[in-house]
Amino acid sequence: MYADFQNEIYLNGLTDILPSLPTDLTRLEPLAREKLSREAYDYVAGAAGTGDTARENREAFRRRRLVPRMLAGHTTCDLTTRVLGETLPAPVLLGPVGVLRQLHPDGELAVARAAGAMGVTMVLSTAASHTLEEVAEAAGPRWYQLYWPNDRDLAISFLERAKAAGYTALVVTLDTFMLAWRPHDLDNAYLPFLRGLGNQNYFADPVFSARAGDNPILHWVSLFGNPSLTWDDLAFLREHWDGPIALKGIQDTEDARRAVDAGMDGIVVSNHGGRQVDGAIAALDALPPITHAVGDQIDVLFDSGIRSGADVVKALALGARAVLVARPYAYGLALAGEAGVRHVLRCLLAETELTLRLSGHGDVTSPSLEILQNVPQAE
Repeated sequence: MYADFQNEIYLNGLTDILPSLPTDLTRLEPLAREKLSREAYDYVAGAAGTGDTARENREAFRRRRLVPRMLAGHTTCDLTTRVLGETLPAPVLLGPVGVLRQLHPDGELAVARAAGAMGVTMVLSTAASHTLEEVAEAAGPRWYQLYWPNDRDLAISFLERAKAAGYTALVVTLDTFMLAWRPHDLDNAYLPFLRGLGNQNYFADPVFSARAGDNPILHWVSLFGNPSLTWDDLAFLREHWDGPIALKGIQDTEDARRAVDAGMDGIVVSNHGGRQVDGAIAALDALPPITHAVGDQIDVLFDSGIRSGADVVKALALGARAVLVARPYAYGLALAGEAGVRHVLRCLLAETELTLRLSGHGDVTSPSLEILQNVPQAE
């Protein structure tokens, strides 16, 4: 089904109609760089420290090679999967990216419309530049990502608002309880939140507004992040959220086991796209030992470094139930708004289906997915 996009492109070519954007999604970033302000581009594309973790995320994919199998006899390919109690049409979600209005005036609204048109789940960031209620009006299936503030009443208010607006699952980001050293943003002296962009869920919140006084941005600074959190605090989430919960930012097997012990429904193996800890393990390298450690006790999702359908298949082969894609759709948004996001999704899903079929697999849950790992030995 998704692979039909390829036929559509070739047929359009008969009347000299070419794709408006590249179909190799890695080519979107340099185009977006030309269009965006330096501050906006660096905020999205930048990483922590030297950028070593972000580069390693991509190298980890290159080290792993698919092994196609022949004469498999599959005439169709089923991409549907079940994650956090929901059936997804494909194992791809749009991951949370903050402050999208700096890339395009419609920001998260354009992303929500594009995802909704294709039935793809959008995970909305707390750091959105449109409120979660506004996005809900434009969105199809939707999950809410929580940056856990250090005001518990505000956290409860966020959760209640998300539930009332129809967000069905909660994704709690654990790795950003404070901002990392990000040289690109520092060189630009640019943090969008201090300019009132990306705080919209806070400014619209009744608990926040009642306590903000005359300087809401200063109040935001005092609330963002909560380094005091421990595993014991997860009980608070269960008390105030009655749907599935996934913990995002898991990179260690012991943390994965603790998520199981805490009764979480899912984890997202992620290093925040290399934006938080320079020199950290590649997210894809963390995935196999984690999936081995937790088995089927918890749904394992993957994030950080997805750029192609082949990347999606590799993550699935290493045990992920689904993946979150982020920067590619952000660049698509910057280049063409809603149409750009939809283009990214159509390309990614078509290539995922084609890669699976050409590798000899008829669905995304096949236990015989095989990859050849070529991981250099540690010195």
